[in-house]
Amino acid sequence: MDTASENLTIGALATQAQVNVESIRFYQRKGLMHEPVRPQGSVRRYGAQDLGRVRFIKSAQRLGFSLDEIVQLLTLEDGAHCDEAREQAQQKLVDVRTKLENLRRIETALVNLVDKCCAVRGNIRCPLIATLQGND
Repeated sequence: MDTASENLTIGALATQAQVNVESIRFYQRKGLMHEPVRPQGSVRRYGAQDLGRVRFIKSAQRLGFSLDEIVQLLTLEDGAHCDEAREQAQQKLVDVRTKLENLRRIETALVNLVDKCCAVRGNIRCPLIATLQGND
């Protein structure tokens, strides 16, 4: 790795990881990242490993893992715990499928309500509003 990526300020780290500085500070407060020591009279410096850590966190978030789940995954990153990581991913898959089922039910309900709204004519009470108020 080149020396430039081993000597990043927090701003440069944030830019390369495509996050903001506050995200990095938040990850540090949550224990997802360490906070490097500050040499006397200087600024903290970050390296390629820190950049990889931020990218790992963001990738896991995009897959729907919570920060607590990411902390658990980070403890498994040594490669010796693949079965445990797979179990976490399988549980996340179950969660995602449950959410999808719920979203499909919501979609069906909304389609029906929109159809009811499109079917009514004249000066009558809106079927959508009536349903949401529990009057349907």
